[in-house]
Amino acid sequence: MTHVKKEHYQVFHQPPTVTEFCALRKQAGWGETCPEMARQSLQNSLYSVCIRQSQKLLAMGRVVGDGAMYFYIQDVIVDPVYQGQGLGHEIMLNIEQYLQTAANKGATIGLMAAQGKTGFYLRYGYIERPSATLGSGMCRFA
Repeated sequence: MTHVKKEHYQVFHQPPTVTEFCALRKQAGWGETCPEMARQSLQNSLYSVCIRQSQKLLAMGRVVGDGAMYFYIQDVIVDPVYQGQGLGHEIMLNIEQYLQTAANKGATIGLMAAQGKTGFYLRYGYIERPSATLGSGMCRFA
């Protein structure tokens, strides 16, 4: 693990490049991503945030959805070399700040946590499914 201090990185409210996005997803163990699909996906995001040290991308996150009723937190990724230093928390603070202004009362904010990461999101008020009132979340991959 390489240590990075808060005063040594910068937060940018913009998406990473397609090349950076594909590389960070691969480093996180999420496999190969088609660059054209990545380009369209990043372009259609409602909000993106990146943390950089100099020009190097250390972490990112984004929000996708319809911008009215549904918002989904997506691709919260920290380079494995820099995990455990609060960068994911910094990403989520920026996402939550965006959502405070973008999501009106009654909107749904969702996410799909990676295996073993549920506890991370509980800190921000997200609840696990199933619960007493909600069924299991589901997904399908094309």
